[in-house]
Amino acid sequence: MMKLFISGHTGMVGGALARRFQEVPGVTLLTRTRQELDLADQAAVQAFYAAEKPDAAIIAAGKVGGIHANSTYPAEFIYENLAIATNCIHSAWTCGVRRLLFLGSSCIYPKLAPQPMNEDSLLSSALEPTNEAYAIAKIAGVKMAEYYRKQYGVIYHSAMPTNLYGPGDNYHPQNSHVMPALIRRFHEARSHDLAEVPAWGTGRPRREFMHVDDLADACAFLLRLDDPPDLVNVGYGSDITIRELVELVAEVVGYQGRIVWDASKPDGTPRKLLDTSRINQLGWKPRISLKEGLARTYQAFLEEQRSGKLRG
Repeated sequence: MMKLFISGHTGMVGGALARRFQEVPGVTLLTRTRQELDLADQAAVQAFYAAEKPDAAIIAAGKVGGIHANSTYPAEFIYENLAIATNCIHSAWTCGVRRLLFLGSSCIYPKLAPQPMNEDSLLSSALEPTNEAYAIAKIAGVKMAEYYRKQYGVIYHSAMPTNLYGPGDNYHPQNSHVMPALIRRFHEARSHDLAEVPAWGTGRPRREFMHVDDLADACAFLLRLDDPPDLVNVGYGSDITIRELVELVAEVVGYQGRIVWDASKPDGTPRKLLDTSRINQLGWKPRISLKEGLARTYQAFLEEQRSGKLRG
């Protein structure tokens, strides 16, 4: 039997983890909402671990958002994510939690890291300025897990997911990531019979996307390893252009109008792809294709909208 604490279970990633581990025999899930447990409160986190005594923990909670949110609220992003990382990792150690998996983000890698980005590129050069605050907090969590393992012998390790999408995503008009933003934009365009939808840039940049249920499966795989890597990328393994992504979302949503590209708008980083050879060599690969995952996600969007549970 294993008592597993999943932080952030009401979010997209934490929700996928909860679904995945509910299927595992012998695992008892331990969860708390933000109202029940403020992970930025050190005393509260310490008291929670001491009382519940989980055997393992996955730290999936965090303040997340797109470029606009990261640029507008950098102080909130660095404070909240640093507090969550330090409180969850340190209190886990002081209360005897032997196994912990910390989830980061591909934005921890340098802006100009060689593509595809491997784990060794961490801290090799400057970060992307627009999400530096968030990235620094996540890097601190990664290093904290590594050093607690090194000094204390606990199995604390980290996984770096690529861009994720799936049920429970945040569809806020300004603060969401590119995939949910596109789903909402094309859904509303179709609902209002709009003749055209604007798209920023040239559409040439390439991005990698992975369904969140694949990440949850990778986490279950990593927790079964006796000697996992300190840091491992988790990604789809290939990328597509933004133009291909926009056209695919329009197809899945059923929007048949025109897409008008505004090349005067910025493209952003030309490419962001994770090198997933390390986890592939350990024996794990994703299973959900992008088109299948998008179809599932759009159906979840519609269900969340009907039930009044749509985030954003």
